[in-house]
Amino acid sequence: MRIYLAAPLFSQIQRSWNRELADTIMEMLPGVVVILPQDFRTGGSYNNPKHYGALFRRCVHEVQSADMLLALLDGSEVDSGVSFEMGVAYAADKPIIGIRTDFRPGADYGVNLMCARACKHIVREYSFQEDLRVVAGAIVRRMRAVMKKGGNDVG
Repeated sequence: MRIYLAAPLFSQIQRSWNRELADTIMEMLPGVVVILPQDFRTGGSYNNPKHYGALFRRCVHEVQSADMLLALLDGSEVDSGVSFEMGVAYAADKPIIGIRTDFRPGADYGVNLMCARACKHIVREYSFQEDLRVVAGAIVRRMRAVMKKGGNDVG
């Protein structure tokens, strides 16, 4: 099973957290591969504007070919790239599991309703829970339930 992790990837903290979450999920669910778009290189680099078109196409292709999308929904607004990737996954009828560790209130499950309602489920393990294995465990439990029944607990 291939899982695409849609999450902000602009700072060392974000990239490190994404990688640790992906590694922990793969450890807890043998046979699952978590796709990290932060690892995509185009034209020999990670962030060359000359290759943005190829990077865009790669991200869209990987979302469409994944079995499921995990979407980090933290922040006062969901990251614009994550929102777009969610839209691609939703249009491709891929299950989306939202992850919310941010305890700030918001419109729907703490998130813009369009993002919240696209999710099969939203895992809420607020930032007070600083043990990533606990967060990953909650995500893995929800992934298993979605894989088993495919039901939508949000929308």
